[in-house]
Amino acid sequence: MKPRERRTLVLSFIEQRGQASVEQLVAEFGVSPETIRRDLWELAEEGRVQKIHGGARKLRGDREGSFQQRLSEGREVKLRIAERLAEVLAPGDTLFVDTGSTTLAAAPVLARIGGLTIFTNSLRIAGEIGERAEVYMLGGQFRQDNLQTVGPMAIEQISAFRADYALLTVGGLDAQAGAADFNAEEAQVARAMVANARQVIVIADASKCDRQAPFRVCGLERIDLLITDAVPDGALKAALAKAEVRVISA
Repeated sequence: MKPRERRTLVLSFIEQRGQASVEQLVAEFGVSPETIRRDLWELAEEGRVQKIHGGARKLRGDREGSFQQRLSEGREVKLRIAERLAEVLAPGDTLFVDTGSTTLAAAPVLARIGGLTIFTNSLRIAGEIGERAEVYMLGGQFRQDNLQTVGPMAIEQISAFRADYALLTVGGLDAQAGAADFNAEEAQVARAMVANARQVIVIADASKCDRQAPFRVCGLERIDLLITDAVPDGALKAALAKAEVRVISA
């Protein structure tokens, strides 16, 4: 059996049972523990399972896939959102930019504007914008998975700057909880950016709307502008209106 075929079957086994140990998968598929661990690592990297001690579990519906997976999802929508963002910003603006697949998709547009000053914890975004803007890379603990810095050092450095805008991507946008993320460290960085910016811009596709994430970034009342591909409806639409959030549809 080819590795990809086996991983498909491993994924099916885990999804049917909720979770599975390495030992269970070894017995089921007749391969070595090392092979199963490689399969689980590949599936986790693709955002299809969550690795746990001694095995893996089925992803919950409110979890994000891997950063690489998110980069390939909704690319055209993210580019449309970026183009609407370009209508809001102007040369000379100063921005915090957090790490995310949507902010990374917006990086070439930010570079095109030129004359911006950018504070970011994303190595990828700094590389995309560096030649056309003044970029300050925030230090801190380096995370290889999405090439970002996080932790107390990054947050302390953020407090040394002031920006016109905090440009954020989020894991979820909820009528009650506001903007939130699936990663505690990324949420901490985003909160620090919000605290040191005059205005907050959230760029997020419609799948993030009416979606809850566990780590709060800020309430809706702190968001000045939401750029998305479809205007929210229902409770979220009402909450955004009450919070006086300007919404632009891409």
